[in-house]
Amino acid sequence: MEIDSTASGRTPTKSDQIYESLRRAIVRLELEPGCLLQEKDICVRFSVSRTPVREALQRLAEEDLVTIHAHSGTWVSRISFTVAEEGFVLRRALEIESVRKAAELITPEGAEELHTHIAQMRVILADNRLSDYLEEDDAFHAAIARISGYPRIWKFITLAKVHLDRMRQLSAPVPGHLAEVTEQHAAIGQALQRGNAMQAELAMRIHLDSSFAVMAAMYDGSAAMFSDTLNTTPGGTQMLRHRRPA
Repeated sequence: MEIDSTASGRTPTKSDQIYESLRRAIVRLELEPGCLLQEKDICVRFSVSRTPVREALQRLAEEDLVTIHAHSGTWVSRISFTVAEEGFVLRRALEIESVRKAAELITPEGAEELHTHIAQMRVILADNRLSDYLEEDDAFHAAIARISGYPRIWKFITLAKVHLDRMRQLSAPVPGHLAEVTEQHAAIGQALQRGNAMQAELAMRIHLDSSFAVMAAMYDGSAAMFSDTLNTTPGGTQMLRHRRPA
């Protein structure tokens, strides 16, 4: 899910557009961890000067999505398992609260919206468009946050889970994984439709915990894409050092 600058009510700038485009490509792994980003190529692609490009790259650096080396270049950051795990813990805590509240407040219209998202997930799987699944998945969870009456919860989750989202993309091709995720979403939706907060919470816990277990298992097969904890150089550049998670 992108950070949508239009949500604030202002017109997106060129810098916003570049940031959102690059962020989406990084999260979807279209720009792989470790790849070099050339400022001049980005300028040509968006028909802009270097200033909005540098502004966009700086925003990405603040999210630890790129690493900027002065006089050297900008690289897509490797995935931090530690930061991804932290994002998972934050996400789980917030979503448990929102799903319980959503069970109290859900309307027939809200239940239908969740059903529509689940149906779309099934279409995406049938069409084998795995790279598109993450966005529909996020739309389902964002809808629960809106139904709960706490829509800002999803904004905070989105900011916290960016490294987790790249792990989610890595796990998408695991045979049967997204089909199972879809059924877990259906179980959450059914519990919400019944207004059963305890069942909704349990279904959400099972969904989030099992999904993270699959994601964590991706490390061994994709270790080159991962780095460990964030370290700051004397110049302030965020660096990531590789370590296998315990």
